[in-house]
Amino acid sequence: MEDNRLDPRRHAYRPDLADEKLQGKVEAERFVPGALRRVRRASIALRREPVSTLVFETELLFGETVRVFDEQEGWAWLQADRDAYVGYVPTDALDEYHQPATHRVSAIGTFLYGAADMKSPPLMHLSINTPLVVEATQDRFCRLATGGYVVARHVTAQTKVARDFVDVAERLIGVPYLWGGRTRIGVDCSGLVQLAMEAAGMQCPRDSDMQAGEVGDTLLVPDSLDGMKRGDLVFWPGHVGIMIDGMMLLHANAHHMAVVVEPLSVAVSRIQKTGSDIRTVKRPPALSSDPVGTN
Repeated sequence: MEDNRLDPRRHAYRPDLADEKLQGKVEAERFVPGALRRVRRASIALRREPVSTLVFETELLFGETVRVFDEQEGWAWLQADRDAYVGYVPTDALDEYHQPATHRVSAIGTFLYGAADMKSPPLMHLSINTPLVVEATQDRFCRLATGGYVVARHVTAQTKVARDFVDVAERLIGVPYLWGGRTRIGVDCSGLVQLAMEAAGMQCPRDSDMQAGEVGDTLLVPDSLDGMKRGDLVFWPGHVGIMIDGMMLLHANAHHMAVVVEPLSVAVSRIQKTGSDIRTVKRPPALSSDPVGTN
C-alpha cells in the first residue's frame, strides 16, 4: 500500500473510509464513490478536521462542486472538484448538484440579488471566479438557474479568460491577508496566486509547496536577483509572491496583513531575518516561451 506517498490534502482517505478511486493504493475499511454536491454559501471554510474552532485550510466558493464521501454530526467530508482539496465543511453549506456552470464572476466582487434591481437587498456577496449557471440575460442582469440575479457586466463565460494573471492579482491590492482565504474579502499568499492564475485559465494547485513543485519552469536566478520578469513566482518555505516587473513583488503577507507591492529586495531582506531564504523561482507556462535563465 502507498498511503505514505499520497498527499492527504489531495487524496480522500481515512482509516475507515476512502474514495473508491484509491482502492488498491491505500488501506481503508471501505471505499465509496462520493456524491456530487455544490456549495450554496458565498464561501465556506474547509477544515482538516470537523471542528469549527480550528484554523481552516482553504475556502470553497458558491457554486463550486464537491464529492461528499461521508456526513456525520452536521459535517461533510469531501473533496473539491476545483483543486482536489480534501476536508470538512458544515453539511448545511451544501446543496444538490443540478448542472455545470456556464459562467463565472469576472469582477473582483459582485452581489447576488433576489430581484433584477440594484436597489433590492443583496442575498450574498460573490467573489471573483465564483462559478454561475446562467439561465438567461435580461436588461442589465443575468438570471441564475439556482435563483437570484447578478449584474451582467460582472459576469463572463467560463470559456473566456483574463489575458494577464498578474493584472488580476494587481486588482486585489489592498485586500486583507487571511490564512486560508481565497476571496476579495481575505486572501493568503498561495490563494492569491491560485485565484489570479485560474482567472487567466491556468491550472494552479492550492498551497505554495504544491505551486513550487508543479507550476512552470525553474529559473536560475543570481544573488543579484537580476533577470526576472512580470509573472515570475518567487517562493520561500511557506510563502509565494508574484513579480510585477523585474524589481517589484506583489504578495499577500502577514507582515503587512494585506496584498501589497514592495521591492523584491526589501521582502528578501525582511524574510531572511526570520531565517528563510528564497527556495525557488518559477516561470509559469504562459511565460515560459522565453528560454532565458530556465532549465
